[in-house]
Amino acid sequence: MAVTYSLGIDIGGTFTDIVAFDPASGRAFIWKESTTPDDPARGVMAGIAHLLSTHGIAPPQIGRVVHATTLFTNALIERKGARTGLLTTAGFRDVLEIARERKYELYDIFIDMPQPLVPRPWRREVTERLAADGRIVTPLDTDACVKEAASLVAEGVESLAIAFLHAYANPAHEQAAAAAIAARFPGLSMSLSSEIAPEIREYPRASTAVANAYIRPIAETYLQRLEERIAAAGIPGTLHLMLSNGGLTHVEEAKRAPVQLLESGPAAGALAGAWFGRNAGLERVLAFDMGGTTAKLALVDGGEPLVAWGFEAARERRFLRGSGLPIQIATVELIEIGAGGGSIARRSDLGTLNVGPDSAGAQPGPACYSRGGTEATVTDADLALGCLNADFFLGGAMRIDAGAATAALGRLAGALFVDPARAASGIQDVVNETMAGAARVAIAERGRVPHEYALMATGGAAPVHAWGVARKLGIRRVVCPPGAGAGSTIGMLMAPARVDRVTSMNVPLADADMAAVADSFARLEAEALAPVAATGADLNRRDVRWLADMRYIGQGSEITVTMPRPLDRGAIRAAFEGEYRRLFGRTPPGAAIQFVALRLSVSAPVPGAEGRLDLASASGGVALKGRRPVHFAEAASTVETPVYDRYALPPGFTAEGPAVFEENESTFVVGPGARIALLPDGSLVADMPEAR
Repeated sequence: MAVTYSLGIDIGGTFTDIVAFDPASGRAFIWKESTTPDDPARGVMAGIAHLLSTHGIAPPQIGRVVHATTLFTNALIERKGARTGLLTTAGFRDVLEIARERKYELYDIFIDMPQPLVPRPWRREVTERLAADGRIVTPLDTDACVKEAASLVAEGVESLAIAFLHAYANPAHEQAAAAAIAARFPGLSMSLSSEIAPEIREYPRASTAVANAYIRPIAETYLQRLEERIAAAGIPGTLHLMLSNGGLTHVEEAKRAPVQLLESGPAAGALAGAWFGRNAGLERVLAFDMGGTTAKLALVDGGEPLVAWGFEAARERRFLRGSGLPIQIATVELIEIGAGGGSIARRSDLGTLNVGPDSAGAQPGPACYSRGGTEATVTDADLALGCLNADFFLGGAMRIDAGAATAALGRLAGALFVDPARAASGIQDVVNETMAGAARVAIAERGRVPHEYALMATGGAAPVHAWGVARKLGIRRVVCPPGAGAGSTIGMLMAPARVDRVTSMNVPLADADMAAVADSFARLEAEALAPVAATGADLNRRDVRWLADMRYIGQGSEITVTMPRPLDRGAIRAAFEGEYRRLFGRTPPGAAIQFVALRLSVSAPVPGAEGRLDLASASGGVALKGRRPVHFAEAASTVETPVYDRYALPPGFTAEGPAVFEENESTFVVGPGARIALLPDGSLVADMPEAR
């Protein structure tokens, strides 16, 4: 009987990871292809062809294809989306410009606020008005809708967002406008705020609908072409897309609402951390994914990454809250830092060392890639410090030039008036502190302390830096799973199908009709089951969660609370107050509670997405490959360090640090004094030495 594989594709800023996984045996094969920024699909297909031919896998053996991409996020950042118009309620055309009426940098008089995706001439108003409870105050002028749409189409608009006031409470006007416009312009792409983000707050809802409209034509074209290329390669498997919420969806749903895919790649890294953490028996994990361009961190509690119900895209200042476009979708809670293997190190105007956030990317890449890059990067520093093996980069498939790295570091050292070794160790220390600092703040904001977590390293660069980051955070345990260099891709192959739905319900808890609340959840579940079923997921094993956004009456913000089942007013109050107390320490006495929105999450396992992982290699050699000097910050010098072939480690392997473990896609570096053990699932665990 022929083996049926699942194929994972993750397009990163530097490398495109391709993984073929046999769920029956757990066997997986990995290949890293250089990303082709001019045509990402070209790199994808080249990587697939190489992987299949190298391991003797016939294209018809691919049963499904799972894909994550940053293409749509990049379109928002680079403003390379479709020509988009907005149809809104009379008097509200400038909602996108007014935004929240506050600056993200209070004292910056030269501040650049996020620019709307729709220029003002393409933001059109029509007569209509709904009350906050959904009642029609002013009927919709459908003729005006068609007239404005005709004008926009004549000016070259390709995609239209419709966002009427209070459409979350009653979608009738948006639906009527869309129907009238579609009858006249059937080829015009449309995105309705009541379908994309049916929640209160005009600005975030309009921003989300506009973002969806802006990238939807690109998504439809890209996904259609990718499907065709995959089919032309003889691969019959259906295409699934990774969502920002950590689940999978089918391609038609992705074409309808591509805004759900904006954080798909980073979400896969968090999912990998959660999956490997569960396999290693760890309840609390700090998932640390570091590639060539960025590093992502995610907290995993109880075996699942935390999920938020909104984030910001296309920030003016990448790591400053409030400087981006609000997107109201379910997304894995992530901390993103401009720190990767390609992050460029430079002398600042003050004469200090700066690392990132700009990256050398795939082209030209770090100096050691010999592709035209001349500036020192994190990868160049790692190579010079002995963390990387120039002859075994990507398992020897890619040769890197230690001399070019040394030359680039020498130029930087001259500018800083230090020796090259000090410059290299400084780069590593600065980038580790950048990541540790971001993690420290994120953990504290959630009322946690770092030593409660184990650090799970995935991505090509994370295993090199995980030990140093953990030391700075005070984390006692570092875990490097098998295939860590392609961890995000493995994570998406293990992901369930998932759909999140939301509906507005602005009513005090005391007045709420529990039967009506239950009916709303039942309606949301019925809506969610169709896209979940379309992925081929096992609905008999689905997990359905009822949640609600709630607050005390008079507050401007709400918290999300898991609903008890069956619904009970007293139990709901207790759940809300318990969560409120966990977040804020106390509850205001006698305050009334209200519902703001109801949320439903449905997930179900997808065939081929479960099982163990077996990356055993045919090396058959001796585990100890040799020794080389490696620099460790805690030793303040280089230390002669044993280097192991990870594929040849015997079951039950243990060692003491320092040690270096090499596999094709990544290198795990462990410092002096560590206690190292190989777990049954193939993960390497390194425990910090006891403090003296």
